[in-house]
Amino acid sequence: MAASTHEVSNQPPPLQGYDVFTADRALTEAVERHLAPDLLDEVRAELSAFGQTAGSAQVQEWGRLANENPPKLRTHDRYGHRIDEVEFHPAWHRLLGKGVSQGLTAAWTRPGGHVRRAAGFVVWAQVEAGNGCPLSMTHAAVPALRADPDLAAEWEPRLTSQLYDWDMRPADRKAGALFGMGMTEKQGGSDVRANTTAARPLAEDGTYELKGHKWFCSAPMSDGFLVLAQAPGGLTCFLVPRLLADGTRNVFRIQRLKDKLGNRSNASAEVEFDGTWARRVGEEGRGVRTIIGMVAATRVDCVLGSAGLMRQAVAQAVHHCTYREAFGGRLLDKPLMRNVLADLALESEAATALGLRLAAAYDDGSEAERAFLRLAVPAAKYWVTKRCTPLVTEAAECLGGNGYVEESGMPRLLRESPLNSVWEGAGNVQALDVLRALQREPQALNAYLTEVGQVRGADHRLDGAIKNLLTELADLEGVEARARRVVERLALVLQGSLLVRYAPPEVADAFCASRLGGDWGTAFGTLPHTLDLASVVERAHPVG
Repeated sequence: MAASTHEVSNQPPPLQGYDVFTADRALTEAVERHLAPDLLDEVRAELSAFGQTAGSAQVQEWGRLANENPPKLRTHDRYGHRIDEVEFHPAWHRLLGKGVSQGLTAAWTRPGGHVRRAAGFVVWAQVEAGNGCPLSMTHAAVPALRADPDLAAEWEPRLTSQLYDWDMRPADRKAGALFGMGMTEKQGGSDVRANTTAARPLAEDGTYELKGHKWFCSAPMSDGFLVLAQAPGGLTCFLVPRLLADGTRNVFRIQRLKDKLGNRSNASAEVEFDGTWARRVGEEGRGVRTIIGMVAATRVDCVLGSAGLMRQAVAQAVHHCTYREAFGGRLLDKPLMRNVLADLALESEAATALGLRLAAAYDDGSEAERAFLRLAVPAAKYWVTKRCTPLVTEAAECLGGNGYVEESGMPRLLRESPLNSVWEGAGNVQALDVLRALQREPQALNAYLTEVGQVRGADHRLDGAIKNLLTELADLEGVEARARRVVERLALVLQGSLLVRYAPPEVADAFCASRLGGDWGTAFGTLPHTLDLASVVERAHPVG
């Protein structure tokens, strides 16, 4: 027996065995304000049960195992037959199955579906973000498929099923199906109109044969994929099934899996098509317009996924500082650490409030809310996803050297944190999309101004920020070079308006003073010391 040299003390207990949903006041309050009263009891119970699942030691272990055992590509079977399959660790299937059964692909078929799904997505991103990709793709495929009523009638019940069926069978023989997506190619990247994959019409109406490649294909073991290819009439959207109706494998050659910085439990692939059977979705030449509904929905998930990562990072930091003592007292009670934690909590709450507001607009579905989403989605995607990495970095530092060690979980959050800023269009793509909306769709700006104008007069710093934003928008000369500045202001004003409208006074006051009033430094932990920072930190506490 080894001799004992010391006792382990002054270490926090693991943050587990708690309700991830109920402990998040910003999230629970957002659900309450955006859902119809008659749904609240049902949804609270549903999300609380899911939160307890997410916070359990067992499910957190699944997240660790899925991350540490990344997928493996099997191009051939033992006899030399091409199979192009990706093998996942059992923990991955358990996590993905939980997400499907919770309804994270079923928003389109349930009352209040987008808000309840958004809250669940934020919760589940805190366990292991990798399985969020197929959940997001499957959820987001529905609006694109609705461009073809026959395809929607065939596929939508499978995609919105709450049964996870990962076996390789034709989709019509499965209890549920998952979708992936392939748009970008080597030579074009975000410029999808530069795609070279060709689609040749076949004898059966609406069917084609594809030849070409996709540089990034999400979730390559899905049952179907939406891809873009050049048909005779121009760039067109197609549905590529993994297996054909007779059970044979479609030509879907997985060349390799990407070796990524983070998101390692999820498979991202390079694929080639060579005589691949596909069905057209929408009209020839209108591929971008057809698939844009899917892109918009996945961009909302980028916001929600980042909000989940932020929340978990803040929860870990606050939890650690609650138990850890240094220099004669708890870290939580030290004025400088309290300032850091409060600043992080503000960023996290603002991200959550904005993400749930976008989900509520989807549930509403009115023309005004669709116009609001046209501007708010790319602005939110730009800003929230960019704030994720610096927040997670600072939160890890709150744990000191422990935050740099894999066992803390913080390095995994940090590696994951840049992904949502890159996925579905990096920062410049989002900024340019906002400019297009401003220049071509005046109803989008009107809807945005109506939204933020609901709290005019409630905070002078918010009023000043709105005025400055209008000045920026009044001069669109050379706007592309300052597009990031414009989009940042759009997102911050929108977040400020939501917090002034809904958050406790101490949260709204601190956000407006720092983000809108300019009383802030260039790093977290530089809030005005006169604010009620203790209340902000207490609100962010994950337990008790």
